[in-house]
Amino acid sequence: MADTTMADTTTGKGSVLVTGGSGYVASFCIGQLLDQGWTVRTTVRSLAREAEVRATIARLTAHGDRLTMFAADLNADAGWREAAEGCAGVLHVASPLPLANPKDDDVLVKPARDGALRVLRAARDAGVRRVVMTSSTAAVCYGYGSRHEPYTEADWSDPTDRTDSSAYERSKMIAERAAWEWLQTEGGALELVTICPGAVLGPVLGQDFSASIDIVKKLLDGSLPGLPRFGWPLVDVRDIADLHLRALTAPVAAGKRYIGAGPFFWMSDIAQVLRRDLPGTGARAPKLRLPSWLVRHSARFDPVVRERLFELDKERPISAERARTELGWAPRSAAQSIVDTARSLIAEGLIKA
Repeated sequence: MADTTMADTTTGKGSVLVTGGSGYVASFCIGQLLDQGWTVRTTVRSLAREAEVRATIARLTAHGDRLTMFAADLNADAGWREAAEGCAGVLHVASPLPLANPKDDDVLVKPARDGALRVLRAARDAGVRRVVMTSSTAAVCYGYGSRHEPYTEADWSDPTDRTDSSAYERSKMIAERAAWEWLQTEGGALELVTICPGAVLGPVLGQDFSASIDIVKKLLDGSLPGLPRFGWPLVDVRDIADLHLRALTAPVAAGKRYIGAGPFFWMSDIAQVLRRDLPGTGARAPKLRLPSWLVRHSARFDPVVRERLFELDKERPISAERARTELGWAPRSAAQSIVDTARSLIAEGLIKA
């Protein structure tokens, strides 16, 4: 960690609440916290998932005996105060993620915004010192189309431009804005830090993983005939968990946003890494670049492509310089993360070797 001030002012390492314990990023946050000596609480919508979550965490750490679970839902008040009681910090990682783009934004916006406010209120009322909230580069670089100059934490996406975002991006924009506005009027002594990851790759722990993992999966499982001109700034799940932990304790982080992502990669760049660095299996990655007019035409018959057409040909580079200089964040290379993702998909039997 960049600083241990928070840890030093609690008994031992103290307790941290991680929301959404069944999620991909949350699992790695929990694993790293436990390995560093913290006691961890986490929330799941139903305690019926406790055994499943514990089995996942056991793949990351041998210290699962210091993990306690609470039932709490982003759509309801029950359980949040009890989960936060006695915690030095909260990592609010839970957020709704759609299988398909909903027709009504409120399907995602309401639980993302209202859930964040529920967690913040519970943290304030329980005397928590700091909340680190997972936002997204979706809250930084959408609504303006393509640009070559890197976006920074000073940039905010425009939720009113519905031609350059989907309900998911708008839910992240609105939820983060609402959190900062609430802090100003109702936060009291509570500190807030937000983390804005790019597309999250990295080792999978079974079939419940970030939607971004599908980028690598589809490049290797034969479901893509070629390479559409889609792209994203990439980050490894292990590194984004590390950034959350650094933001939890560093005094300099209070009241700030941190972008957590590396270089912008077009899908063709990811395919090139797979072909170069993953002998055998990587050769399956397509080489043919699909012209954008063809992708637009095919979107008439493919609802998944149609929902993401606003991303086509859009370059959205970001700068994570603040996280590097202020928090000492040093993420691994995107190429390593891409290959590690592919190897884990093979190891889990999710794609054939």
